Amino acid sequence: MKRNKRFVFLFLFAVVFGMFPSGVFGQASTELRKLIDEKASALKELETQRKELQKQLDAVSGTSNKLSGEIQYMNSTINQLNMLVRSNELTVEKLNLEITSLRDEINETEENIANKKQAVAKLFSELQQKDSENFLVIFLRNRSLAEAVGEVQTISNLNNSLLVRLRELTELQSALNEKVNEQKNKKQSKEVESVSLKDRQYILQDQKKEKQTLLSQTKNQEKVYENQIDELKKLQDEISSDIEEIENELRKSIDPNLLPLSRPGVLLWPVPEGRLTQAYGRTSFAAKNYKSQYHNGLDLGRFLGAEIVAAEDGKVINVGNQDNYCRRAAYGKFVVIKHNNGLTTLYGHMSRYIVSIGTTVKRGDVIGYMGRTGWATGPHLHFTVFASNTLTPARAGFPEGTQASRACGPMPVGGDMDPTKYLEIPS
Repeated sequence: MKRNKRFVFLFLFAVVFGMFPSGVFGQASTELRKLIDEKASALKELETQRKELQKQLDAVSGTSNKLSGEIQYMNSTINQLNMLVRSNELTVEKLNLEITSLRDEINETEENIANKKQAVAKLFSELQQKDSENFLVIFLRNRSLAEAVGEVQTISNLNNSLLVRLRELTELQSALNEKVNEQKNKKQSKEVESVSLKDRQYILQDQKKEKQTLLSQTKNQEKVYENQIDELKKLQDEISSDIEEIENELRKSIDPNLLPLSRPGVLLWPVPEGRLTQAYGRTSFAAKNYKSQYHNGLDLGRFLGAEIVAAEDGKVINVGNQDNYCRRAAYGKFVVIKHNNGLTTLYGHMSRYIVSIGTTVKRGDVIGYMGRTGWATGPHLHFTVFASNTLTPARAGFPEGTQASRACGPMPVGGDMDPTKYLEIPS
């Protein structure tokens, strides 16, 4: 009996002073749960609509050189971005409701824990009073054996009841700990979603401005647009040849000893859920559309505004917008990241980048969003892998890995390699 008493005391001490995990079984209110379910349903419906619109966009992407076709495509893209913005808004609203629900559950369970601790303390006090006497005293003070046995049974029942309450208290505290962690994760998700919402609102405004610029420049006339396309093709050919001439020389200086072993997973796939739309090297598309007939990276498609992530830990050594020098003819908005494994990665055709030169990034960090700036018939990411030892040093006006081009200002270049040597391509 004394031994059992010591065990119970130590167990109670551990629970009261937080030596066991804590938890809660509170349920969200019916009204809150209904609102959360409504948000989830709206999000699902919105995503279905967005995917259907994306199929239509994929079907017409790059198939028309007419101004009317381009305007129609831009209108559809703007509609899709409106859906993405609304999706972000709904997700933030849903997370707010979930955070409120969790807060209520946490408060309710903390009250339950406090009540449970009071019950445990009362049981413990009663057990201490009963257990302070030995069996002989109990038997001597009772008038019959039956009464004495009954009192001993009461002590045993108190002890069992105390153990049950302590187990319940431990379970409550454990669940509470889970709810607190879940609430913390929801708050972090809300912060991420809020940033994404703000960024996509910027992208939406940019697309609207892009449409107005196109209408202004062409005066909404097909002939003017056709002439612009003809001039653009000449510029694209010149830049394509320019890049290939520079990078062909840089490939010769690649040092294999400074590169990681070729294996999947060295680099992370930079577009979550993105699909490969053009391979590396002398592809059939490159043969027909590029003056160099060579593609120095991979094209990964998804939708305008999709997140782009860093392929590996590293430091941003260059960001820019080549549309300022040669609109629709090169990489458009781009980011270059130098990694610690001898590789450098370039991300082109972004709608928006959210890092700057000198930013340190981790593998999987969001660095920007997919777009179709530069030479891009539809939204995609152009992803190039350079050998870091081929990059030119930074100098006045030229960040590391940048050389002057004849037709498009400072150009991010390097000795390029097949990215699939280092990527695990999703099925």
